[in-house]
Amino acid sequence: MEAQNKTCQNCKKDFTIEPEDFNFYEKIKVPPPTFCRECRLQRRLAYRNTHALYRRKDSFWGKDFISSYSSDKNLIVIDQKTWWGDSWDPFSYSIEYNFSKPFFEQWAEFRNKFPLQGLTNSQGINSDYCNFADESKDCYLISASWKNERVFYSNSITDIKDSMDLYVVHRTQFSYDDVNCTDSYQLFYSQDSHNCVNSYFLYDCRGCTDCFMCSNMRSKSYCFFNRQLTKEEYQKRMKEINLSSYSSIQQKKKDFEEMKLKSIHRFAHILNSYNVSGNNIENGKNAHYCFDSTGGVEDSKDVFWTARGIKDCISCGPAVGMLELGYESFDTGVGGKNCLFCSNVYTTENVEYSFNCFNSSNLFACLGLRNKHYCIFNKQYKKEDFFVLREKIIKHMNDMPYIDKKGNIYKYGEFFPTELSPFCYNETIAQDYFLKEKEEILASGLSWKDSETRNYKPTILPKDIPDDIKDVSDDIVNEIIGCEHKGECKDRCTTAFKIIRDELTFYKRFDIPLPRLCSNCRYYTRFKQRNPLKLWHRKCMKENCTNEFETSYSPDRPEIVYCEKCYNGEVY
Repeated sequence: MEAQNKTCQNCKKDFTIEPEDFNFYEKIKVPPPTFCRECRLQRRLAYRNTHALYRRKDSFWGKDFISSYSSDKNLIVIDQKTWWGDSWDPFSYSIEYNFSKPFFEQWAEFRNKFPLQGLTNSQGINSDYCNFADESKDCYLISASWKNERVFYSNSITDIKDSMDLYVVHRTQFSYDDVNCTDSYQLFYSQDSHNCVNSYFLYDCRGCTDCFMCSNMRSKSYCFFNRQLTKEEYQKRMKEINLSSYSSIQQKKKDFEEMKLKSIHRFAHILNSYNVSGNNIENGKNAHYCFDSTGGVEDSKDVFWTARGIKDCISCGPAVGMLELGYESFDTGVGGKNCLFCSNVYTTENVEYSFNCFNSSNLFACLGLRNKHYCIFNKQYKKEDFFVLREKIIKHMNDMPYIDKKGNIYKYGEFFPTELSPFCYNETIAQDYFLKEKEEILASGLSWKDSETRNYKPTILPKDIPDDIKDVSDDIVNEIIGCEHKGECKDRCTTAFKIIRDELTFYKRFDIPLPRLCSNCRYYTRFKQRNPLKLWHRKCMKENCTNEFETSYSPDRPEIVYCEKCYNGEVY
Protein backbone atom coordinates (compact mmCIF):
# COMPACT_ATOMS: atom_id res chain seq x y z
CA MET A 1 0.00 0.00 0.00
CA GLU A 2 1.24 3.48 -0.85
CA ALA A 3 1.69 6.34 1.61
CA GLN A 4 -1.43 8.38 2.22
CA ASN A 5 -1.81 11.98 3.28
CA LYS A 6 -4.50 12.60 5.90
CA THR A 7 -5.90 15.64 7.65
CA CYS A 8 -6.00 15.43 11.45
CA GLN A 9 -9.58 15.82 12.57
CA ASN A 10 -8.43 17.61 15.72
CA CYS A 11 -5.81 20.20 14.65
CA LYS A 12 -6.69 20.11 10.91
CA LYS A 13 -3.02 19.75 9.94
CA ASP A 14 -1.89 17.25 7.32
CA PHE A 15 0.00 14.10 8.28
CA THR A 16 1.24 11.07 6.39
CA ILE A 17 0.60 7.38 6.98
CA GLU A 18 3.51 5.39 5.53
CA PRO A 19 3.17 1.95 3.88
CA GLU A 20 4.88 0.23 6.85
CA ASP A 21 2.35 1.90 9.16
CA PHE A 22 -0.51 0.30 7.24
CA ASN A 23 1.23 -3.07 7.59
CA PHE A 24 1.34 -2.56 11.36
CA TYR A 25 -2.34 -1.56 11.58
CA GLU A 26 -3.26 -4.64 9.58
CA LYS A 27 -1.19 -6.83 11.90
CA ILE A 28 -3.04 -5.63 15.01
CA LYS A 29 -6.38 -5.31 13.18
CA VAL A 30 -7.09 -1.65 13.85
CA PRO A 31 -7.98 1.12 11.39
CA PRO A 32 -5.42 3.83 10.62
CA PRO A 33 -5.52 6.88 12.92
CA THR A 34 -7.56 10.01 12.26
CA PHE A 35 -5.42 12.13 14.62
CA CYS A 36 -1.87 13.24 13.76
CA ARG A 37 1.14 12.09 15.79
CA GLU A 38 1.23 15.17 18.04
CA CYS A 39 -2.50 15.12 18.76
CA ARG A 40 -2.33 11.41 19.59
CA LEU A 41 0.55 12.06 22.00
CA GLN A 42 -1.23 15.02 23.56
CA ARG A 43 -4.33 12.89 24.10
CA ARG A 44 -2.37 10.19 25.95
CA LEU A 45 -0.49 12.72 28.05
CA ALA A 46 -3.78 14.28 29.12
CA TYR A 47 -4.54 11.07 31.06
CA ARG A 48 -1.27 11.16 33.02
CA ASN A 49 -0.84 13.26 36.15
CA THR A 50 2.54 12.74 37.79
CA HIS A 51 3.19 15.95 39.74
CA ALA A 52 -0.09 17.54 40.83
CA LEU A 53 -0.67 15.74 44.14
CA TYR A 54 -3.34 16.45 46.74
CA ARG A 55 -4.48 15.44 50.17
CA ARG A 56 -7.94 13.87 50.11
CA LYS A 57 -10.09 11.34 51.96
CA ASP A 58 -9.89 7.64 51.25
CA SER A 59 -13.29 6.70 49.76
CA PHE A 60 -13.43 3.45 51.75
CA TRP A 61 -12.07 4.40 55.16
CA GLY A 62 -12.25 8.19 55.30
CA LYS A 63 -8.60 8.65 56.26
CA ASP A 64 -6.44 11.39 54.77
CA PHE A 65 -3.87 10.36 52.19
CA ILE A 66 -1.96 11.70 49.19
CA SER A 67 -3.51 11.24 45.76
CA SER A 68 -3.17 12.44 42.19
CA TYR A 69 -6.95 12.96 42.23
CA SER A 70 -8.02 16.16 43.99
CA SER A 71 -10.86 16.04 46.50
CA ASP A 72 -13.26 17.87 44.16
CA LYS A 73 -13.16 14.98 41.69
CA ASN A 74 -16.32 12.88 42.01
CA LEU A 75 -14.41 9.61 41.97
CA ILE A 76 -13.88 6.60 44.22
CA VAL A 77 -10.23 6.84 45.25
CA ILE A 78 -8.52 4.60 47.77
CA ASP A 79 -5.09 4.16 49.30
CA GLN A 80 -2.76 2.01 47.21
CA LYS A 81 -2.29 -0.56 50.00
CA THR A 82 -6.04 -1.05 50.17
CA TRP A 83 -6.24 -1.19 46.40
CA TRP A 84 -3.71 -4.00 46.28
CA GLY A 85 -5.35 -5.82 49.20
CA ASP A 86 -8.11 -8.42 49.32
CA SER A 87 -10.78 -6.37 51.10
CA TRP A 88 -12.65 -5.61 47.88
CA ASP A 89 -13.53 -7.42 44.64
CA PRO A 90 -13.01 -5.76 41.23
CA PHE A 91 -15.60 -8.14 39.76
CA SER A 92 -18.30 -6.65 41.99
CA TYR A 93 -18.19 -3.46 39.89
CA SER A 94 -18.80 -5.23 36.55
CA ILE A 95 -21.45 -3.94 34.16
CA GLU A 96 -23.29 -5.27 31.12
CA TYR A 97 -22.50 -3.63 27.84
CA ASN A 98 -25.22 -1.17 26.81
CA PHE A 99 -25.75 -0.97 23.05
CA SER A 100 -27.85 2.18 23.40
CA LYS A 101 -24.87 4.34 24.48
CA PRO A 102 -21.51 5.12 22.86
CA PHE A 103 -18.68 2.98 24.20
CA PHE A 104 -16.58 5.82 25.56
CA GLU A 105 -19.52 7.27 27.47
CA GLN A 106 -20.05 3.88 29.13
CA TRP A 107 -16.35 3.62 29.87
CA ALA A 108 -16.32 6.96 31.69
CA GLU A 109 -19.35 5.99 33.77
CA PHE A 110 -17.73 2.66 34.63
CA ARG A 111 -14.45 4.27 35.64
CA ASN A 112 -16.14 6.95 37.75
CA LYS A 113 -17.77 4.26 39.93
CA PHE A 114 -14.70 2.03 40.21
CA PRO A 115 -12.08 2.30 43.02
CA LEU A 116 -8.95 3.98 41.70
CA GLN A 117 -5.46 3.96 43.21
CA GLY A 118 -4.64 7.28 44.84
CA LEU A 119 -1.15 6.95 43.39
CA THR A 120 -0.26 4.46 40.67
CA ASN A 121 2.33 2.36 42.42
CA SER A 122 3.08 -1.36 42.14
CA GLN A 123 5.44 -3.67 44.03
CA GLY A 124 6.74 -0.81 46.15
CA ILE A 125 8.51 -1.22 49.49
CA ASN A 126 8.46 1.78 51.81
CA SER A 127 7.71 3.99 48.79
CA ASP A 128 4.17 5.20 49.47
CA TYR A 129 4.64 8.64 47.92
CA CYS A 130 5.72 7.45 44.47
CA ASN A 131 3.52 7.75 41.39
CA PHE A 132 3.67 5.76 38.17
CA ALA A 133 6.36 3.70 39.84
CA ASP A 134 7.15 -0.01 39.71
CA GLU A 135 9.45 -1.95 42.03
CA SER A 136 10.57 1.00 44.17
CA LYS A 137 12.35 0.48 47.47
CA ASP A 138 12.79 3.21 50.09
CA CYS A 139 12.01 5.89 47.50
CA TYR A 140 10.23 9.21 47.90
CA LEU A 141 8.39 11.37 45.35
CA ILE A 142 9.69 9.65 42.24
CA SER A 143 7.57 9.03 39.14
CA ALA A 144 7.78 7.27 35.78
CA SER A 145 10.26 4.93 37.42
CA TRP A 146 11.26 1.27 37.43
CA LYS A 147 13.52 -0.68 39.79
CA ASN A 148 14.98 2.05 42.00
CA GLU A 149 16.32 2.08 45.55
CA ARG A 150 16.71 5.03 47.91
CA VAL A 151 15.96 7.64 45.25
CA PHE A 152 14.17 10.95 45.89
CA TYR A 153 12.54 13.63 43.71
CA SER A 154 13.27 12.06 40.33
CA ASN A 155 11.38 11.31 37.11
CA SER A 156 11.82 8.94 34.16
CA ILE A 157 14.46 6.77 35.80
CA THR A 158 15.41 3.09 35.87
CA ASP A 159 17.87 1.09 37.95
CA ILE A 160 19.00 4.00 40.11
CA LYS A 161 20.36 3.77 43.64
CA ASP A 162 21.07 6.38 46.31
CA SER A 163 20.47 9.47 44.18
CA MET A 164 18.30 12.58 44.01
CA ASP A 165 16.83 15.11 41.58
CA LEU A 166 17.35 13.14 38.36
CA TYR A 167 15.47 13.34 35.07
CA VAL A 168 15.81 10.66 32.36
CA VAL A 169 18.70 8.86 34.04
CA HIS A 170 19.44 5.14 34.07
CA ARG A 171 21.77 2.67 35.81
CA THR A 172 23.40 5.28 38.03
CA GLN A 173 24.35 5.58 41.72
CA PHE A 174 25.21 8.34 44.20
CA SER A 175 24.34 11.13 41.76
CA TYR A 176 22.49 14.43 41.91
CA ASP A 177 20.79 16.93 39.59
CA ASP A 178 21.48 15.15 36.28
CA VAL A 179 19.53 15.20 33.01
CA ASN A 180 19.72 12.45 30.41
CA CYS A 181 22.69 10.56 31.84
CA THR A 182 23.40 6.84 32.13
CA ASP A 183 25.75 4.29 33.67
CA SER A 184 27.46 6.74 36.02
CA TYR A 185 28.68 6.95 39.61
CA GLN A 186 28.91 10.12 41.67
CA LEU A 187 27.95 12.39 38.79
CA PHE A 188 26.60 15.82 39.71
CA TYR A 189 24.93 18.72 37.86
CA SER A 190 25.47 17.09 34.46
CA GLN A 191 23.63 16.57 31.20
CA ASP A 192 23.82 14.16 28.25
CA SER A 193 26.78 12.31 29.76
CA HIS A 194 27.42 8.60 30.09
CA ASN A 195 29.79 6.24 31.90
CA CYS A 196 31.23 9.05 34.02
CA VAL A 197 32.58 8.88 37.58
CA ASN A 198 33.20 11.43 40.33
CA SER A 199 32.60 14.44 38.10
CA TYR A 200 30.71 17.74 38.12
CA PHE A 201 29.06 19.87 35.44
CA LEU A 202 29.68 17.65 32.45
CA TYR A 203 27.93 18.14 29.14
CA ASP A 204 28.08 15.49 26.42
CA CYS A 205 30.92 13.54 27.99
CA ARG A 206 31.57 9.80 27.95
CA GLY A 207 33.89 7.66 29.98
CA CYS A 208 35.23 10.57 32.02
CA THR A 209 36.54 10.35 35.57
CA ASP A 210 37.39 13.22 37.92
CA CYS A 211 36.46 16.02 35.53
CA PHE A 212 34.93 19.43 36.22
CA MET A 213 33.00 21.78 33.90
CA CYS A 214 33.84 19.93 30.71
CA SER A 215 32.02 19.29 27.44
CA ASN A 216 32.49 17.06 24.37
CA MET A 217 35.11 14.95 26.20
CA ARG A 218 35.81 11.25 25.72
CA SER A 219 37.66 8.95 28.14
CA LYS A 220 39.44 11.72 30.00
CA SER A 221 40.55 12.16 33.60
CA TYR A 222 41.57 15.20 35.63
CA CYS A 223 40.22 17.76 33.18
CA PHE A 224 39.17 21.18 34.46
CA PHE A 225 37.19 23.48 32.15
CA ASN A 226 38.26 21.21 29.26
CA ARG A 227 41.93 21.62 30.15
CA GLN A 228 44.04 18.56 30.91
CA LEU A 229 45.72 18.73 34.32
CA THR A 230 47.83 16.37 36.35
CA LYS A 231 46.12 14.58 39.20
CA GLU A 232 47.80 16.87 41.72
CA GLU A 233 46.86 20.02 39.78
CA TYR A 234 43.26 18.88 39.45
CA GLN A 235 42.92 18.10 43.15
CA LYS A 236 44.36 21.50 44.01
CA ARG A 237 41.88 23.30 41.74
CA MET A 238 38.96 21.32 43.12
CA LYS A 239 39.86 22.33 46.67
CA GLU A 240 39.54 25.94 45.60
CA ILE A 241 35.90 25.40 44.59
CA ASN A 242 33.39 25.51 47.40
CA LEU A 243 30.95 22.84 46.26
CA SER A 244 29.06 23.03 49.54
CA SER A 245 28.11 26.70 48.98
CA TYR A 246 24.73 27.48 47.42
CA SER A 247 25.90 30.79 45.93
CA SER A 248 28.97 29.09 44.48
CA ILE A 249 26.92 26.34 42.86
CA GLN A 250 24.47 28.88 41.41
CA GLN A 251 27.35 30.69 39.73
CA LYS A 252 28.73 27.41 38.41
CA LYS A 253 25.32 26.61 36.93
CA LYS A 254 25.46 29.88 34.99
CA ASP A 255 28.97 28.96 33.81
CA PHE A 256 27.63 25.56 32.78
CA GLU A 257 24.89 27.10 30.61
CA GLU A 258 27.44 29.34 28.90
CA MET A 259 29.72 26.36 28.30
CA LYS A 260 26.87 24.36 26.73
CA LEU A 261 26.16 27.14 24.22
CA LYS A 262 29.80 27.14 23.13
CA SER A 263 29.92 23.34 22.83
CA ILE A 264 29.33 21.30 19.69
CA HIS A 265 25.93 19.64 19.71
CA ARG A 266 25.46 16.38 17.91
CA PHE A 267 22.25 16.54 15.87
CA ALA A 268 20.83 13.76 18.07
CA HIS A 269 21.95 11.76 21.10
CA ILE A 270 21.90 8.25 19.66
CA LEU A 271 24.05 5.38 20.96
CA ASN A 272 24.64 1.89 19.51
CA SER A 273 21.75 2.20 17.07
CA TYR A 274 20.96 1.52 13.42
CA ASN A 275 18.41 3.21 11.17
CA VAL A 276 16.78 5.33 13.86
CA SER A 277 15.57 8.90 14.22
CA GLY A 278 14.60 10.98 17.22
CA ASN A 279 16.63 11.83 20.30
CA ASN A 280 18.09 10.12 23.36
CA ILE A 281 18.04 6.60 21.93
CA GLU A 282 20.27 3.69 22.90
CA ASN A 283 20.36 0.23 21.30
CA GLY A 284 17.74 1.08 18.69
CA LYS A 285 17.05 -0.61 15.38
CA ASN A 286 14.61 0.43 12.67
CA ALA A 287 12.92 2.92 14.99
CA HIS A 288 11.74 6.37 14.00
CA TYR A 289 10.48 9.43 15.78
CA CYS A 290 11.57 7.89 19.06
CA PHE A 291 12.51 9.85 22.16
CA ASP A 292 14.06 8.78 25.47
CA SER A 293 14.44 5.09 24.63
CA THR A 294 16.76 3.08 26.86
CA GLY A 295 17.47 -0.63 26.80
CA GLY A 296 16.48 -1.24 23.18
CA VAL A 297 13.73 -0.26 20.75
CA GLU A 298 13.11 -2.15 17.52
CA ASP A 299 10.74 -1.86 14.56
CA SER A 300 8.82 0.92 16.27
CA LYS A 301 7.65 4.44 15.54
CA ASP A 302 6.45 7.45 17.49
CA VAL A 303 7.36 6.16 20.94
CA PHE A 304 8.37 8.17 23.97
CA TRP A 305 10.11 7.13 27.21
CA THR A 306 10.65 3.43 26.66
CA ALA A 307 12.78 1.05 28.71
CA ARG A 308 14.11 -2.51 28.75
CA GLY A 309 13.22 -3.24 25.17
CA ILE A 310 10.12 -2.78 23.03
CA LYS A 311 9.32 -4.15 19.60
CA ASP A 312 6.63 -3.49 17.01
CA CYS A 313 5.07 -0.53 18.78
CA ILE A 314 3.54 2.64 17.37
CA SER A 315 2.31 5.71 19.23
CA CYS A 316 3.22 4.41 22.67
CA GLY A 317 4.45 6.14 25.79
CA PRO A 318 5.33 7.68 28.00
CA ALA A 319 6.77 4.79 30.00
CA VAL A 320 6.45 1.54 28.08
CA GLY A 321 8.92 -1.31 28.44
CA MET A 322 9.23 -5.02 27.70
CA LEU A 323 6.32 -4.64 25.30
CA GLU A 324 5.64 -6.19 21.91
CA LEU A 325 2.83 -5.07 19.62
CA GLY A 326 1.72 -1.99 21.50
CA TYR A 327 -0.42 0.81 20.13
CA GLU A 328 -1.75 4.01 21.69
CA SER A 329 -0.76 2.90 25.19
CA PHE A 330 1.30 4.32 28.06
CA ASP A 331 2.73 2.95 31.31
CA THR A 332 2.31 -0.52 29.86
CA GLY A 333 4.42 -3.61 29.25
CA VAL A 334 6.60 -5.55 31.71
CA GLY A 335 6.24 -8.61 29.53
CA GLY A 336 3.11 -7.47 27.69
CA LYS A 337 2.04 -8.30 24.15
CA ASN A 338 -0.67 -6.88 21.93
CA CYS A 339 -1.75 -4.10 24.30
CA LEU A 340 -3.93 -1.51 22.56
CA PHE A 341 -5.34 1.73 24.02
CA CYS A 342 -4.19 0.85 27.54
CA SER A 343 -2.55 2.44 30.55
CA ASN A 344 -0.93 0.78 33.56
CA VAL A 345 -1.34 -2.68 32.12
CA TYR A 346 1.51 -5.05 33.05
CA THR A 347 2.34 -8.63 32.06
CA THR A 348 -0.75 -8.94 29.90
CA GLU A 349 -1.64 -10.18 26.43
CA ASN A 350 -4.44 -9.22 24.05
CA VAL A 351 -5.80 -6.36 26.17
CA GLU A 352 -7.71 -3.36 24.84
CA TYR A 353 -9.09 -0.17 26.38
CA SER A 354 -8.11 -1.24 29.89
CA PHE A 355 -6.49 0.40 32.90
CA ASN A 356 -4.57 -0.94 35.90
CA CYS A 357 -4.76 -4.63 34.96
CA PHE A 358 -2.08 -7.19 35.70
CA ASN A 359 -1.10 -10.77 34.72
CA SER A 360 -4.17 -11.15 32.55
CA SER A 361 -5.16 -11.82 28.95
CA ASN A 362 -8.04 -11.17 26.57
CA LEU A 363 -9.56 -8.18 28.34
CA PHE A 364 -11.67 -5.44 26.81
CA ALA A 365 -12.58 -2.26 28.72
CA CYS A 366 -11.55 -3.60 32.13
CA LEU A 367 -10.32 -1.94 35.31
CA GLY A 368 -8.20 -3.25 38.17
CA LEU A 369 -8.23 -6.94 37.22
CA ARG A 370 -5.49 -9.34 38.27
CA ASN A 371 -4.96 -12.85 36.92
CA LYS A 372 -8.18 -12.78 34.87
CA HIS A 373 -9.03 -13.79 31.32
CA TYR A 374 -11.87 -13.21 28.83
CA CYS A 375 -13.49 -10.26 30.58
CA ILE A 376 -15.40 -7.22 29.29
CA PHE A 377 -16.19 -4.35 31.65
CA ASN A 378 -14.95 -6.67 34.43
CA LYS A 379 -17.60 -9.29 33.63
CA GLN A 380 -16.38 -12.86 33.11
CA TYR A 381 -17.30 -14.62 29.84
CA LYS A 382 -16.61 -17.97 28.29
CA LYS A 383 -13.86 -17.84 25.69
CA GLU A 384 -16.14 -18.15 22.67
CA ASP A 385 -18.68 -15.69 24.10
CA PHE A 386 -15.93 -13.15 24.78
CA PHE A 387 -14.82 -13.00 21.16
CA VAL A 388 -18.38 -12.81 19.84
CA LEU A 389 -19.26 -9.92 22.15
CA ARG A 390 -15.97 -8.15 21.43
CA GLU A 391 -16.76 -8.08 17.71
CA LYS A 392 -20.27 -6.77 18.42
CA ILE A 393 -18.85 -3.99 20.60
CA ILE A 394 -16.33 -2.96 17.94
CA LYS A 395 -19.13 -2.78 15.37
CA HIS A 396 -21.21 -0.74 17.82
CA MET A 397 -18.27 1.63 18.41
CA ASN A 398 -18.17 2.28 14.67
CA ASP A 399 -21.94 2.51 14.22
CA MET A 400 -22.48 4.75 17.28
CA PRO A 401 -19.21 6.67 17.77
CA TYR A 402 -18.54 9.09 20.59
CA ILE A 403 -18.47 12.73 19.47
CA ASP A 404 -16.64 15.23 21.69
CA LYS A 405 -17.42 18.91 22.23
CA LYS A 406 -15.16 19.91 19.34
CA GLY A 407 -16.92 17.53 16.99
CA ASN A 408 -14.12 14.96 16.87
CA ILE A 409 -15.40 11.45 16.17
CA TYR A 410 -14.12 8.51 18.20
CA LYS A 411 -14.64 5.06 16.73
CA TYR A 412 -12.82 1.82 17.45
CA GLY A 413 -9.11 2.43 17.00
CA GLU A 414 -8.93 5.77 18.80
CA PHE A 415 -7.55 6.36 22.28
CA PHE A 416 -9.89 7.76 24.94
CA PRO A 417 -11.27 11.28 24.30
CA THR A 418 -9.30 13.95 26.14
CA GLU A 419 -12.45 15.49 27.61
CA LEU A 420 -13.16 12.24 29.49
CA SER A 421 -9.85 12.29 31.35
CA PRO A 422 -10.25 12.16 35.15
CA PHE A 423 -7.82 15.08 35.36
CA CYS A 424 -8.01 18.70 34.35
CA TYR A 425 -5.77 19.40 31.38
CA ASN A 426 -3.33 21.57 33.32
CA GLU A 427 -2.89 18.89 36.00
CA THR A 428 -1.41 16.51 33.44
CA ILE A 429 1.90 16.34 31.63
CA ALA A 430 0.05 17.33 28.45
CA GLN A 431 0.40 20.86 29.83
CA ASP A 432 4.18 20.35 30.07
CA TYR A 433 4.63 19.39 26.43
CA PHE A 434 1.67 21.25 24.90
CA LEU A 435 1.34 24.39 26.99
CA LYS A 436 -2.07 26.10 26.86
CA GLU A 437 -3.54 29.07 28.65
CA LYS A 438 -6.66 28.68 30.77
CA GLU A 439 -8.90 30.40 28.23
CA GLU A 440 -7.71 28.15 25.39
CA ILE A 441 -8.25 25.02 27.46
CA LEU A 442 -11.79 25.98 28.46
CA ALA A 443 -12.65 27.08 24.93
CA SER A 444 -11.65 23.65 23.59
CA GLY A 445 -14.10 21.92 25.93
CA LEU A 446 -11.52 20.74 28.44
CA SER A 447 -11.32 21.48 32.16
CA TRP A 448 -8.91 23.67 34.13
CA LYS A 449 -7.79 23.29 37.75
CA ASP A 450 -7.08 26.47 39.73
CA SER A 451 -4.31 26.27 42.31
CA GLU A 452 -5.55 25.17 45.71
CA THR A 453 -4.90 27.31 48.77
CA ARG A 454 -2.18 25.77 50.91
CA ASN A 455 -2.94 25.60 54.63
CA TYR A 456 0.65 25.80 55.78
CA LYS A 457 3.05 28.69 56.25
CA PRO A 458 6.84 28.64 55.95
CA THR A 459 8.79 28.69 59.18
CA ILE A 460 11.98 29.66 57.36
CA LEU A 461 12.57 31.57 54.12
CA PRO A 462 15.20 30.68 51.52
CA LYS A 463 17.24 33.80 52.33
CA ASP A 464 17.58 32.62 55.92
CA ILE A 465 19.02 29.20 55.06
CA PRO A 466 22.80 28.97 55.62
CA ASP A 467 24.69 29.29 52.35
CA ASP A 468 26.95 26.34 53.16
CA ILE A 469 25.55 22.88 53.86
CA LYS A 470 28.23 22.50 56.53
CA ASP A 471 26.50 25.22 58.52
CA VAL A 472 23.04 23.63 58.35
CA SER A 473 21.94 22.01 61.59
CA ASP A 474 19.97 18.77 61.78
CA ASP A 475 17.00 20.78 63.06
CA ILE A 476 16.28 21.90 59.50
CA VAL A 477 14.17 18.76 59.10
CA ASN A 478 11.65 20.34 61.47
CA GLU A 479 11.26 23.48 59.36
CA ILE A 480 8.82 24.33 56.58
CA ILE A 481 10.94 26.03 53.93
CA GLY A 482 9.38 28.60 51.63
CA CYS A 483 9.95 28.00 47.92
CA GLU A 484 11.73 30.86 46.17
CA HIS A 485 9.05 30.89 43.47
CA LYS A 486 6.32 31.59 46.06
CA GLY A 487 3.74 29.97 43.81
CA GLU A 488 4.18 32.72 41.23
CA CYS A 489 5.58 30.45 38.49
CA LYS A 490 3.78 28.03 36.18
CA ASP A 491 5.62 25.00 37.56
CA ARG A 492 3.01 23.60 39.95
CA CYS A 493 4.89 25.22 42.81
CA THR A 494 3.92 23.86 46.23
CA THR A 495 5.01 27.21 47.79
CA ALA A 496 6.85 25.38 50.59
CA PHE A 497 8.62 22.11 51.25
CA LYS A 498 10.39 20.09 53.92
CA ILE A 499 13.76 18.37 54.04
CA ILE A 500 13.45 14.75 55.13
CA ARG A 501 16.21 13.22 57.25
CA ASP A 502 17.59 10.82 54.62
CA GLU A 503 17.69 13.70 52.16
CA LEU A 504 19.72 15.82 54.58
CA THR A 505 22.13 12.94 55.13
CA PHE A 506 22.67 12.75 51.36
CA TYR A 507 23.34 16.48 51.07
CA LYS A 508 25.87 16.41 53.86
CA ARG A 509 27.61 13.30 52.60
CA PHE A 510 28.27 14.86 49.19
CA ASP A 511 28.59 18.53 50.25
CA ILE A 512 25.47 19.57 48.35
CA PRO A 513 23.86 22.85 49.48
CA LEU A 514 20.20 22.83 50.44
CA PRO A 515 17.77 23.61 47.61
CA ARG A 516 15.75 26.82 47.62
CA LEU A 517 13.01 25.49 45.37
CA CYS A 518 10.31 22.91 46.07
CA SER A 519 10.65 19.54 44.35
CA ASN A 520 8.14 20.45 41.62
CA CYS A 521 9.97 23.64 40.69
CA ARG A 522 13.27 21.77 40.69
CA TYR A 523 11.76 19.17 38.36
CA TYR A 524 10.66 21.81 35.89
CA THR A 525 14.10 23.41 36.00
CA ARG A 526 15.49 20.10 34.74
CA PHE A 527 12.59 19.55 32.35
CA LYS A 528 13.29 22.84 30.58
CA GLN A 529 16.79 21.67 29.72
CA ARG A 530 15.34 19.01 27.44
CA ASN A 531 14.65 19.38 23.73
CA PRO A 532 11.02 19.07 22.58
CA LEU A 533 9.54 15.83 21.25
CA LYS A 534 9.68 17.12 17.69
CA LEU A 535 12.05 16.93 14.73
CA TRP A 536 13.11 19.61 12.25
CA HIS A 537 14.95 19.19 8.97
CA ARG A 538 18.23 21.10 9.15
CA LYS A 539 21.68 21.38 7.61
CA CYS A 540 24.95 20.88 9.43
CA MET A 541 26.40 24.15 10.77
CA LYS A 542 29.99 23.11 10.05
CA GLU A 543 31.39 25.38 7.35
CA ASN A 544 31.35 23.79 3.88
CA CYS A 545 29.40 20.73 5.06
CA THR A 546 26.29 19.94 3.00
CA ASN A 547 24.89 17.13 5.16
CA GLU A 548 21.25 17.33 6.24
CA PHE A 549 19.41 15.58 9.06
CA GLU A 550 16.35 15.45 11.31
CA THR A 551 16.98 16.98 14.72
CA SER A 552 15.16 18.06 17.85
CA TYR A 553 17.07 21.36 17.75
CA SER A 554 14.74 23.83 16.06
CA PRO A 555 16.31 26.19 13.47
CA ASP A 556 15.94 29.21 15.75
CA ARG A 557 17.99 27.65 18.56
CA PRO A 558 21.40 29.22 19.38
CA GLU A 559 23.34 25.94 19.76
CA ILE A 560 26.04 24.82 17.32
CA VAL A 561 24.56 21.68 15.72
CA TYR A 562 26.69 19.31 13.65
CA CYS A 563 25.97 16.22 11.60
CA GLU A 564 27.35 12.87 12.74
CA LYS A 565 30.48 13.04 10.59
CA CYS A 566 31.48 16.57 11.57
CA TYR A 567 30.65 15.97 15.22
CA ASN A 568 32.87 12.89 15.36
CA GLY A 569 35.64 14.81 13.65
CA GLU A 570 35.61 17.55 16.29
CA VAL A 571 34.76 15.86 19.59
CA TYR A 572 37.71 14.40 21.44
